[in-house]
Order: sequence, then structure tokens, then C-alpha cells
Amino acid sequence: MRRRTPPPPAPLPQIDGVDPVRVRLPHDGPWATVREHLVARLTGAGPGMVESMFDAGRVVGADGLAVAPDAPYRPGMFVWFHRELPAEVPVPFPVDVVYQDDHIVVADKPHFLATTPRGTHVTETALARLRRELGIPTLTAAHRLDRLTAGLVLFTVRPEERGAYQTLFRDRLVRKEYEAVAPYDPSLVLPRTVRSRIVKERGVQAAREVEGEPNAETHVEIAGHRGGLARYRLVPATGQTHQLRVHLNALGVPILADPLYPEVTAPGPAGDFRHPLQLLARRLEFTDPVTGAEHSFVSGRVLRAWSSDDAWPS
Repeated sequence: MRRRTPPPPAPLPQIDGVDPVRVRLPHDGPWATVREHLVARLTGAGPGMVESMFDAGRVVGADGLAVAPDAPYRPGMFVWFHRELPAEVPVPFPVDVVYQDDHIVVADKPHFLATTPRGTHVTETALARLRRELGIPTLTAAHRLDRLTAGLVLFTVRPEERGAYQTLFRDRLVRKEYEAVAPYDPSLVLPRTVRSRIVKERGVQAAREVEGEPNAETHVEIAGHRGGLARYRLVPATGQTHQLRVHLNALGVPILADPLYPEVTAPGPAGDFRHPLQLLARRLEFTDPVTGAEHSFVSGRVLRAWSSDDAWPS
């Protein structure tokens, strides 16, 4: 079995809180040069983009020196570059810091802001913003919230400690509590624990429930109701993609403003922040694996459909 070479430190600095892209050249392939491989690999970069990066000296090796356009392909070699960042519509809501010490930062993320850079959301992410605002370039996310979900996210300060905090989530040692606003159904018997098997296929927006051994479990309670709406308290025991949204939809009470459940709807225009998904990561509790401290954090955000007297669109 071939042993993987650990990546060396990035030779390029962050830009606007965003790390450079790191590419490790595969051990097998038909490419004669590094440039040929990147052209084949970065098919979404646009015509001539890879060539222009090489011409400008923006693709570098571990020594920080520019890789020549005709540099021979070397299996296992690492290269770095900063991609052209897409134009992003600013998300006009702050990321609130709930707690900070030498090891962790707990942030209260707004709706519409991605947790970490991905796809077309790069600088407008909670991670990039916090790196810039707090001046902590080593900050990393220990877990993620969906871009459309608001609430508490745990970030780690020291790279060597990140694994310890990620292990908490992997081993289900973090107690997470969510809040959602959805239609009120007086015939729905609550509280109850929902168990099902959820699958999320690559390239398909919505997850779905299928037959088989359950891999998703959510405890559902009702915290109040009025005017045809209810506020639900959700305690997941697992962390499948879109789990809470899928489970409430399966109960016949889909979360308000959900663009995927019960059916996929066309996205609104860029910059339309009027109707956020009414789902909030309300509480986060765990024993700190580094300091031993018992942590309990509560989001200060509110779900607008429940707190406002304005009628919520159906």
C-alpha cells in the first residue's frame, strides 16, 4: 500500500480570509506537464484561465516559487494557487461571536451565509469573515451548518487541536438542539422520535427517505402554536444531510421557506433575503476535549415567522 505524503505548509498567504487552493498531482495519469493536468482537472475555470495563471506565475510549488508552464509532471507533487473569486452578493447580516478563548470560537451564524468556502460562496462565508474580523488566520470549522440555517457553529483556533473537537461531533458527544417554525397540525402526536434512512445523492439537491436500516434519528417536540403555525424543538441524535428538514416534511409539517421540501422551487433573485428558512441551531453543549470545561451556548437569534406579527407568506 502506497503511503501518502503529508502536505507541506501552504507557501501562499490567505486572501480575504480564504486559503489558497492546494492540488496534489495523482500518481497515475497521461499528463506530460503540470499545466496539462490542471487544464484537465479545472474544467470549470473557464477557457484560458489555467494558462493565464501559469503565465502570471500564480501557480507555485512547496518552495513558493512559480511553476513553469512546461514543468514536467511529477506524481505526488503539491501545487498551490488562488482561484479567481466569483462576484458574491454580500450577506447583510453580522456573524455574532458568542464565545472565544485560546482554543475555540463559537459563532452565531445568520441565515444565507455559508459556514465555509464552497462553490460560489467563498469570501461571503462565516469562516472567511471571522478570520478577517478576529485576525485569526488559523481558524477552522469543527462542523458545518447549511447555508440556509442560522445558529451556532464551533470553530477551532489551533490546527493541532481541530481533530479533538471534530471527534466530538463524529462520536456524537455534542448535544445539539434546533428550533423550527412550521405549520401546526393538531392531529400530529408529539413528542415523538423519528427514525428513518436518509440518502443524499451527488448532483441531486434534495435528500430522500428510503427503505432500510435507519441512519437518522430526531426527537421532535412542540414548544407552542398560534395562528396556524407551531414552534418545534428538534434534538437530532445523528447528523445526516438535511435531516431535520426531511423529518419535519415527512411528518407533514415542512419548515417555512424551505426551497427543497416538500418540493424543489426555483431560487429567488440574488440578494433576496426576505424569507429565510425558519430553522435555527439554538443550543450547543459539550465537554471541551482540551480544557475539560463544560460548555453550554445558546443562540441569540430569533425566527422571524414566530417573533414577528407580520403575516408569513405561504
